[in-house]
Amino acid sequence: MHAYDVGPMNSPGFLLWHVSRRWQAMLAARLAPLDLTPAQFLVLGSLGWLHDVEKETPTQRRLADHAGTDPMMTSQILRALQHRGLVLRTPDSEDARAMRATMTAAGTKLVMRAVDLVRGLDAEFFDANVRRDELLPILRTLASAAGAPPEVTSSNEPKKKNPRSKP
Repeated sequence: MHAYDVGPMNSPGFLLWHVSRRWQAMLAARLAPLDLTPAQFLVLGSLGWLHDVEKETPTQRRLADHAGTDPMMTSQILRALQHRGLVLRTPDSEDARAMRATMTAAGTKLVMRAVDLVRGLDAEFFDANVRRDELLPILRTLASAAGAPPEVTSSNEPKKKNPRSKP
């Protein structure tokens, strides 16, 4: 059998590459008016999730693990976001080598606008072409096999507070 007998159209990796590249290009265009790159959105969004939902003030390393980004790149992104007044980085009280990240009010406002744009893109790109309930389990399985942290591959949505319960 020759290497080209099957063809790239039957290669999951080849197809995933094309889908990923197209979605990333559309994401970059959608975020450009907010002056955010996809990587900045990923870090800012992960920071918001870890803080607001998981109730963490993550270290840069924890944030990188959650976002699936390189720790050095995460540090550089956080530095740029801090320069724009969107995040704060403070030394960890228990580990002098570690920095913890928090989002400012401006960062929260920006990431919420970005999340709305990205949800719209997800609906246009994915929901219009495939069933989400079929796609997400496949992507979670692949993410898990690739070493993503458990909270990333879990199908558990955050628990919604009962509006009748007292704070």
